[in-house]
Amino acid sequence: MSFSGEAKAEMCRVKPQRECCVAAEIYGSLIFANTFDCGEIRLSTENAKFSERIQGLIQRQFGLGFDKIISTRKGNVSKETLIIDSGEKLQTVLGYYGYDLERHVSLRLNAALLEEEHCREAFVRGMFLSSGSVTDPGRTYHLEIVTRHFNLSREVMALLLDMGFEPKSTMRKSNYLIYFKDSDAIEDFLTKCGAPVAALQLMEAKVEKDIRNRVNRQVNCDAANISKTVNAAQRQLEAIKVIEEKGGFELLSEELRFAARLRTENPEASLGTLVEEAAGAVSRSGLNHRFTKLIKIAEEYEKR
Repeated sequence: MSFSGEAKAEMCRVKPQRECCVAAEIYGSLIFANTFDCGEIRLSTENAKFSERIQGLIQRQFGLGFDKIISTRKGNVSKETLIIDSGEKLQTVLGYYGYDLERHVSLRLNAALLEEEHCREAFVRGMFLSSGSVTDPGRTYHLEIVTRHFNLSREVMALLLDMGFEPKSTMRKSNYLIYFKDSDAIEDFLTKCGAPVAALQLMEAKVEKDIRNRVNRQVNCDAANISKTVNAAQRQLEAIKVIEEKGGFELLSEELRFAARLRTENPEASLGTLVEEAAGAVSRSGLNHRFTKLIKIAEEYEKR
């Protein structure tokens, strides 16, 4: 099962204690369904647990069942489409949420039903179960809810902002997306929807990713330092060889001859290691200065 499926399965185990929260979750599920108007309510889902849950909640709240449940399968993916199309049932459900069956239902949010924080949390759980998804945090951080209705997306954005979230919005083809890219925001959203285990898994994935990134940066840094050390040592050895070939080694000062011998005897050592080998005879900056002088002397010999 995907991470998104696991998160939804966890949410489906939440047992609403208040009837107002049952109604709010149903509202979120249906208003973000495929169709929610005076002609029919149609909800399609690939999540069997959500299908079972929404049927149970509607039976509990309204004493009603769906008129049709159509099961289809394509490859490994099974889908259930749940439909209410009888006038009496539509009147009961739409009327409860403040919509007039005698005219076209405008998908605007009835905020009066969502004044309490616990009802808002139930509502966003319903809308995520109906039309939301979240990516595997091992790859990237992205949670989204999709609707075809502009006004609904704007009003839900305002609701989420009032709940303390900072969602973003965009369009994908003809759909309006409400989404989060920030891992902390996704963790908070999943927790409020009733999926704290999924939120914890996201936290763990983030920690693993941070550790892996730090290790990679350290390895890259170490590799760069090794490469820098090797290149510097090679340049110093080449300078010493030029000086020796030109017969200038004995003309060097004792300090420069000491530095040259130190490098020749330790061809792959770092500057810090050479200072330790010198046993206090020269400092790091002093030794570096001597190598710089040797390179300049070699360059002068090469120009002649």
